[in-house]
Amino acid sequence: MMEHLTIKRKKTRPVYVGDVQVGGGAPIVVQSMTCTDTRDVKATIEQIGRLEDAGCELARVAVPDREAAQSLVNIKKDIKIPLIADIHFSHILAIEAIKNGVDGIRINPGNIGKEKIREIISAAGERDVAIRIGVNAGSLEKEMLSKYGGPTPAALVESALNSIAVFEDMGFYSIKVSLKSSDVATMVAAYRLISDKTDYPLHLGVTEAGSIISSSVKSSIGIGILLYEGIGDTIRVSITGDPVTEADIAYRILRTLNIRRVGPDIISCPACGRCEIDLFRLVEEVEKRLAGMKEYMKIALMGCVVNGPGEAAEADIGIAGGRGLGMLFKKGEVIRKVKEENLVDVLMDEIEGEVASRRKHAE
Repeated sequence: MMEHLTIKRKKTRPVYVGDVQVGGGAPIVVQSMTCTDTRDVKATIEQIGRLEDAGCELARVAVPDREAAQSLVNIKKDIKIPLIADIHFSHILAIEAIKNGVDGIRINPGNIGKEKIREIISAAGERDVAIRIGVNAGSLEKEMLSKYGGPTPAALVESALNSIAVFEDMGFYSIKVSLKSSDVATMVAAYRLISDKTDYPLHLGVTEAGSIISSSVKSSIGIGILLYEGIGDTIRVSITGDPVTEADIAYRILRTLNIRRVGPDIISCPACGRCEIDLFRLVEEVEKRLAGMKEYMKIALMGCVVNGPGEAAEADIGIAGGRGLGMLFKKGEVIRKVKEENLVDVLMDEIEGEVASRRKHAE
């Protein structure tokens, strides 16, 4: 069996957001942010529930006003994963969110101010609430922009280090740090730089990454490069769209780098002139039916019975189609022939049987 490269992660200090450890050697944490109106408690709880089903481990919600801050109490009661409040500008809202039971907050010190930040730190310290220092290229302090001539990696890092110093001066160390930019090269350079200067856990993401295709590309490159270099402790894939998709893509990035094996790893061949089945429809149906699966399994969907099993020999289970007929295989070995119209059902039965067998052996 082919050996997988083991990525050596940079050692960071552990920080807890509720009962979820970030950094300190813990598995890289996947998080997302709701796109509901936080004041709509029912809709927000429902969306977080969908995120939980998709494997999301931390949920962040926007807190634009007092009503949203007050809603946090009821949202927190009905969700399973830790809740993070996203705060912009208002230290009053940050303190109210902390008092209303959130497990963490995300603030951008650049748009709040040092003295008001101290009030937030004091409140968070009293209630053991983690804080993410979020530095964005679009909201740097004026002095940083003037000094560096724009939101350069060095400017982002100096801003973050200045904020960290304020936190440490007050004896507060439950800190995560993010340096986000919509420019992938800037984002990568900034994280590399700060990784050499601090051991606080780093939250990775490309901000304002766009629609699903644009975000998938930008996030896979930016987050992927850093993870491959051992940098990063928690990630978010930012998409203009359904946040559940963010968690899905995040896990795909982690699986691709063999960092976390969660959920099905579906491999399928690009269609060519030998393909004699509707491979596009088949892949779409299998992905839909496997949505929410937590167990790791490599599943191959091949369009050619001649080369399919051989090319996908590493797959745990796979199917390869032909004209009206296909075959089921495991680890490259053909198990049996199957009519084309039954391929997906047979595959699903085989996957469910394998999952049940693994669970039984784990007991």
